Amino acid sequence: MNMLVDGEWRTDAYEATNEDGEFDRDETSFRDRIQDDPDAEFPAESGRYHVYISRACPWAHRVAMTRRLLGLEDDITLSIVEPERYNDGWEFSEEYPDPLYGAEYLRDIYVRADADFTGRVTVPVLWDKEAETIVNNESREIMRMLSTEFDDRNDVDLLPEGREDEIDDIIDDVYESINNGVYRAGFADAQDAYERAVDDLFDALDHWEEVFDDQRFLAGEVFTEADIAMFATLVRFDHVYHTHFKCNRRAIHEYPNLWNYTKEVYQLGDISETVNVDHITRHYYKSHGDINPKRLVPTGPDIDFSAPHNRDRLPADLPAELRGDAAVADD
Repeated sequence: MNMLVDGEWRTDAYEATNEDGEFDRDETSFRDRIQDDPDAEFPAESGRYHVYISRACPWAHRVAMTRRLLGLEDDITLSIVEPERYNDGWEFSEEYPDPLYGAEYLRDIYVRADADFTGRVTVPVLWDKEAETIVNNESREIMRMLSTEFDDRNDVDLLPEGREDEIDDIIDDVYESINNGVYRAGFADAQDAYERAVDDLFDALDHWEEVFDDQRFLAGEVFTEADIAMFATLVRFDHVYHTHFKCNRRAIHEYPNLWNYTKEVYQLGDISETVNVDHITRHYYKSHGDINPKRLVPTGPDIDFSAPHNRDRLPADLPAELRGDAAVADD
């Protein structure tokens, strides 16, 4: 896989699997924090920060959803890269330009932050327009900064006070088995590694299918950061992970509770406006030539995330910004 080495772009420098054929995700590199403190290195100032995302990427999608639900669009600007990623990595285009520097590739932004940078070029990227550097490129940490460091713009609270540890534990659990589990299956280089990943994935999906029979969201009656993390995988599952990553024991629309949960989350607030199925499918099927050598993009499945759901049968504590008038299914 491709990465920067001492500021130079290399197409043969990164191995995605370990000696056992297991997918081995590299840690992100920029881990500074925005703080609600005027004396901080990166203070929480409206208009100072910019986020680079891909609509295709589940990790970037987490940040886009968080920003949107918290009403931070005017505080933090956002731009998009092309969904298809080839040997030059994430790139900008006439349709999706870099609004800050007119860069050609996202790697140019990384090098602007660190001329000698060594590592993968990933999204999301949280950029400081004043210091002209990357603050952070770890999606979970960016989500948390948006949730905790900026003044309240509405009544949405993705991290209820006193429940931080509980929510973090859920996010950890969902990450290992589901969020990263689909990648562990899709990029495995050995049958045993693939089967272990698929076992973990579907054990976790079966678990949450049972939990959702009498619980509205991952942490009970409230919608939290954990649900954003879960949804980012579920909304991509039937279009790409089921087939492209060989996670085909069962589709999400075949799980009654998980499917209705996915539809409900899609319909909460403005989440639907952050989902781009075209970018999702084009990215995975065209960008992963090692998995899909002919880069053909499937025309299905025909999934309607806006169809009625039945989750209103369960109690929920939702602010007005998240409540909708979606119809309720009978089954």
